[in-house]
Amino acid sequence: MQQNHPKRRFARAIELLKGGARGEAEAVCRDALAEDAGDINFVALLGSIVADRGDLEEAADLLGRAVRAAPGHAKAQEDLGTILLNLGRAEQALVHLQRAQELRPPHAPLLNKLSGAYYKLGHADQAAALRKEALALSPGQAKLDEATRLFVSGRYRESETLAQALVRENPHDVNAALLLARLAINASCFDDARAILEKINQTTPRFMAAWHDLSTVLKELHLYDEAVVSLEKALALDAENPLTYYYLGAAQAMAARPEQAVESYQKAIDRDSNLTGAHIGLGHVLKTVGDQEGGIAAYRRAIELRPNFGETYYSLANLKTFRFTEHDITSMRNRLADDSLPVECRVHFAFSLGKAFEDSKDYGQSFEYYALANQLHRDTLAYDPVQTEVAHQRMREVFSADFFADRQSAVGCVDPDPIFIVGLPRSGSTLLEQILASHSQVDGTSELPDMSIIAQSLTQPRSGQLFPQCVPDLAEETIRALGQQYLDQTRRHRGKAAFFTDKMPNNFAYVGFIKTLLPNAKIIDARRHPMDSCFGCFKQHFAKGQTFTYDLFELGEFYLEYHRLMTHWDTVLPGQVLSVQYEQVVDDLETQVRRILDFCELPFEAGCVNFHENKRAVRTASSEQVRQPIYTGSVQTWKRYEAHLEGLRECLTPVLPDPQGLLP
Repeated sequence: MQQNHPKRRFARAIELLKGGARGEAEAVCRDALAEDAGDINFVALLGSIVADRGDLEEAADLLGRAVRAAPGHAKAQEDLGTILLNLGRAEQALVHLQRAQELRPPHAPLLNKLSGAYYKLGHADQAAALRKEALALSPGQAKLDEATRLFVSGRYRESETLAQALVRENPHDVNAALLLARLAINASCFDDARAILEKINQTTPRFMAAWHDLSTVLKELHLYDEAVVSLEKALALDAENPLTYYYLGAAQAMAARPEQAVESYQKAIDRDSNLTGAHIGLGHVLKTVGDQEGGIAAYRRAIELRPNFGETYYSLANLKTFRFTEHDITSMRNRLADDSLPVECRVHFAFSLGKAFEDSKDYGQSFEYYALANQLHRDTLAYDPVQTEVAHQRMREVFSADFFADRQSAVGCVDPDPIFIVGLPRSGSTLLEQILASHSQVDGTSELPDMSIIAQSLTQPRSGQLFPQCVPDLAEETIRALGQQYLDQTRRHRGKAAFFTDKMPNNFAYVGFIKTLLPNAKIIDARRHPMDSCFGCFKQHFAKGQTFTYDLFELGEFYLEYHRLMTHWDTVLPGQVLSVQYEQVVDDLETQVRRILDFCELPFEAGCVNFHENKRAVRTASSEQVRQPIYTGSVQTWKRYEAHLEGLRECLTPVLPDPQGLLP
């Protein structure tokens, strides 16, 4: 049977769902409907999938289409009734749930939903009778169905209570335990989720969905090597599972093992050539290791399989040196105009179109698409600029001149290994890292989250301890231990060189904390013209974090906060942070390289000037740019959009260069 035959596709979507790959299953359904919008089986299945990820309005629309076209489709009737019930439209829900009851034999989940509908409509006696009947038919299944329904509808506390009761009644109910784990993941209680999933793996080792979820949890805990080990255990149980290879590739990529990740993604594709996520992941790691041609081919295959998934187009745009064709642009515009696509897909299409029109020098249209992309994404975020201001003020208050005056002798971990590169994103930090990583005594790593994780771990709500206010009260041995903890945690990213870079840009807020824990660490502040720095952020869609970058005014305000905090560090830690201006690096590379190496107490090496010859893996958005010789193309790029940036320029007035071009 052909791979794209509807029955084969449908079976594949079901298999993906069972394996926990809901995004992949959704893609199969959407692609099938793009070819045949009237295939009711796919309409109904897509409606159920969309409902599970919480988009109940779209799910109701899809399942409404299904029952109008096939009123005898019992599952579609039941699923539509469930969604309407979760939307609070009990009267409409009851009609479809009753129709489902007429079409299929009584079963506990349906009776449970009917009970809920009657209860909401004020018919308590009928609701109680139906619930009793459901419990008699299948007590455990009825409760699990109700717990799942509560989870989907966002009533997490009630869902958790019911799931916990199920696990207490039957400790071997792995489906209820998996729901508990997913509730914990949803609440960012990753340690709790890990404990539950590890217990499932012990009792039911062939339940692959639990292994896959565990790898996700371990990655959230930044335990990338542990995630790799976990998935290798899963493969020992089922060596042909394509999803396990897919998850393994993702874990290996996060564990800085890109060559191994390439192999794992390829094995996933060998076992299921239509596994879109594996092609996308393969594209990411091929880009990381410098195989741009291979990365583009992988992304192109992913687009063939899942043309509505905007992230793949954005992955191409994010290569920076890639150029879209006219066909690509037409396709992206048509898909962006489709309001039925998830918002995040439309965000990716809009960012990609911004890049496409920037490349063709149509800066007016380019800005329109960048602005649309940012607006769409900003509407999904809960960023609060006031919290940023308060957090930075606390840093200034705690890590004051008096604080450091009281610490004339170093009390932290004295190892000089780390070289921190801080600043705003898109300010040349990847270039500085590539220069340093080209030195024989320096390992280039990536953007490591460890310093902020250690800082936040000091906040203990139960005892009332808060970071950073608690730092002055920490014992010297505690401070030394925290510094050593950072070195131990980052060891897995290093090679054998004496020094290593950590280019997490957000560490600019932790400069005082870094110098407390690691007094001999070097810190370099990557600077760029404020307008280029801010607009560079506005053009970039970040994989995670950087929530301040999706509104030009908020960007400008954040830059002022960053500048104010860096000025504070220069005051209380004079000479401890080296500011490196991107434009000066471009203008006179060797002088700036020597200046950087002198600050880091490293001898000059010509390889640092010829940084573009370094074949190391680079994971950031500038990966292709730093594989080329120095160029001036990224200097003053904001001027192309000057007509649209007056508000940003006005906001940044206090930190803009004077008429002689000198930055304050």
